[in-house]
Amino acid sequence: MAINCLSLLNKLEPKYIDLEKAAEFIHSCKNFDGGYGSVPGAESHSGQIFCCVAALAILRRLDLVEIDRLSWWLAERQLKNGGLNGRPEKLEDVCYSWWVLSGLAIMNRIHWINRDKLVNFILNSQDIDGGGIADRPGDVSDVFHTVFGVAGLSLLGYPDLEPVDPRYCMPVSVIRRLGIPDLER
Repeated sequence: MAINCLSLLNKLEPKYIDLEKAAEFIHSCKNFDGGYGSVPGAESHSGQIFCCVAALAILRRLDLVEIDRLSWWLAERQLKNGGLNGRPEKLEDVCYSWWVLSGLAIMNRIHWINRDKLVNFILNSQDIDGGGIADRPGDVSDVFHTVFGVAGLSLLGYPDLEPVDPRYCMPVSVIRRLGIPDLER
């Protein structure tokens, strides 16, 4: 989060943070499966993978990522119903539409997910009467899942949604207004 915030404030410089040590620490959290845990040796989880891959993208250190191995691990998060989970043997949840897709988008592998099945899962998780999106179909909608569901739909190119930058979970137009360079691919 420090890398993200410093980047948004245009303060991502050695005066405020040791960029090389930050990248080294993130790299030390990488696991055998290509994923990342919150500390060295911790289990890979797609939420933490987003944090690490986005930070490395901001630092322009994606060379540290095993892109195909990690992309495979993330693509394996898609279940038969189209939803995504955060780690093996867990339930699908709309919020992982962001956590998984953002990493895949940064690594140019979003096409490894079945787009139509995931769009259907997210749309079926909507509360048609009250608005918003829930964690899964039939549950109560909330702001958290609505934000990440809409951001996931944006990454999937759903019609009439503004493009979202996968490093920041913010509209690309805002990131550009801040003077932050586009994601290098």
